[in-house]
Amino acid sequence: MARIAGVDIPRNKKVAYSLRYVYGIGHSQARNICDKAKVNQETRVENLKEKDVIAIRKAITDLEIKVEGELRSSVGMNIKRLKDIGTYRGLRHRRGLPVNGQRTKTNARTRKGRKKTVGMGKKAVVK
Repeated sequence: MARIAGVDIPRNKKVAYSLRYVYGIGHSQARNICDKAKVNQETRVENLKEKDVIAIRKAITDLEIKVEGELRSSVGMNIKRLKDIGTYRGLRHRRGLPVNGQRTKTNARTRKGRKKTVGMGKKAVVK
């Protein structure tokens, strides 16, 4: 199993698809990396030689792509900055609501979590 940027990429998939398991690398970025490393995109990861894996790692550093921990911390710091300066987007992050103007009357369950019913509830039985 090839290890790139601290992630074990799947062995039975093609290189261009398995690179996408690394946080921060999408489809077009994976193709660019393969071109820079001069590795055929159709090759399966299990058939890669050690020099190819090293070339892929070098291509990621040469293209100055932020991946995994560095990218996660960068995104986290950007969100923290928005919260600290009190922007509208920062407040939405703080409250756990959608940030980019989506409706919240319906939908938005991913950000808001499970439905919490508000109301009277059941009436107490009087004997």
